[in-house]
Amino acid sequence: MIFKIPTTHFFICGSSEGLTQLNSFDGALLSAKIGNTNLIQISSIVPPGSERVAPHAIPQGALVPVAYAAITTEMPGEVISAGVAAAYPKDETQAGLIMEYSSRGHKEDIEEIVRRMAEEGMKMRGQEVREIHSISVQHKVEKIGTAFAAVVLWDKDQL
Repeated sequence: MIFKIPTTHFFICGSSEGLTQLNSFDGALLSAKIGNTNLIQISSIVPPGSERVAPHAIPQGALVPVAYAAITTEMPGEVISAGVAAAYPKDETQAGLIMEYSSRGHKEDIEEIVRRMAEEGMKMRGQEVREIHSISVQHKVEKIGTAFAAVVLWDKDQL
């Protein structure tokens, strides 16, 4: 199987309750509008020149490269959150970096942590940060809940 280098990327998130942990995770994917695709979990690099676009529909059954954070728990009343952040370098010929983080707690705290992680990752690469973009979601568990946040990489020629 040959994959093209993705030319676009977008941020999504969702949360859900479910009968089981897998149903809850599936519901969070549906909430994020990628529940009818096949996720391919990737390590966290934004290709140079990839354009950040608004979330859009992806064909059902598509193989979808995605960097994501997810948390599922069966603790009623617990607050869980997931977040992703992408750091973009000043030198636009270089790759950007995606970081993912999920934990118990409020989305603002999780988003702050994942943004710091992205900044630190760029520092480790010797790259100055031009911009950081992030998204997070929070969920208060009723029975079995999931919080999910992701960066989807996609080739605009596949639309």
